[in-house]
Amino acid sequence: MKKMLFGLLIVLFLIVALCFWITQPLIFTPQAANVGRIDPEKLRRHVEKISNEFYPRSERHLGNLNETADYIKAEFEKSGAQVSEQKFRVEGREFRNVIALFGPQSPERVVIGAHYDGCGDTYGADDNASGVAGLLELAQLLGRETVPFQVELVAYTLEEPPFFATTGMGSHVHAKSLKEQGINLRLMISLEMIGYFSDEPGSQEFPVSPLKLLYPTKGNFISVVGHAANIFTTRKVKSAMQSASDLPVYSTNVPRMIPGVDFSDHRNYWIFGYDAIMITDTAFYRNRNYHTTGDTAEKLDYGKMAKVVDGVYKFVKTLN
Repeated sequence: MKKMLFGLLIVLFLIVALCFWITQPLIFTPQAANVGRIDPEKLRRHVEKISNEFYPRSERHLGNLNETADYIKAEFEKSGAQVSEQKFRVEGREFRNVIALFGPQSPERVVIGAHYDGCGDTYGADDNASGVAGLLELAQLLGRETVPFQVELVAYTLEEPPFFATTGMGSHVHAKSLKEQGINLRLMISLEMIGYFSDEPGSQEFPVSPLKLLYPTKGNFISVVGHAANIFTTRKVKSAMQSASDLPVYSTNVPRMIPGVDFSDHRNYWIFGYDAIMITDTAFYRNRNYHTTGDTAEKLDYGKMAKVVDGVYKFVKTLN
């Protein structure tokens, strides 16, 4: 009987430990500041511009991709950043990552990125004009302050099929270049779909059913996602974001084999041995318009989206 009880206690302990490992609950929840540095209307204008005027943004429409890159570059330049382009060729055509660098030369660097291409003939408002809009407004915040270390904002192209998970991805090109230069990358953050939220019961789905016991079933939160080994990184990012606003923030660390964990640009930094995470509204696990023509600008929640960007900025400030 004692052996059975002891065995049950061990199983219970392992289950609790696994739950803590996956979700990284905070013992002391930081008090939300709700500082509101980001203007939701500016985010809206960026998303409408990118998703409507440069539609569609797939690899088959190189002219629209170039117009999007030009727009991003012009917005980055308004921030006072050191702006550059990383040009590369895939299947005989030239594509461009757009880069904004802030801060002095330093031993470490932080990269925050979002892809600006879209899937097929979709408008791609959430996927991923939302992430790019967040990147552009983050640039304006960083440009108004003295950053004591290098922060690199990167707008990638070719994240979507048919080049997803290939060396043709813009983020693969960028991550490889950092490795070849010997850059000490402290962290890479991918902003991947950050604008769709829902208070409807059952609006949030999960890759595996047991996760329903650990997370809300209403899609009204933002998620910080990492692989099973970088729990301390996701925990730090979540803590900083929770202290920036009242937007619910959850973190997830699960094996890379779980569908969706590596479905963005952060995957390529893992390939080169860098610490990287994704900040996301969970994409197709919530947004039914994912990779359809229904992914349009009016469906996004720009107030909550602004709080996401405020949270990312707050995390960068904690690194000072």
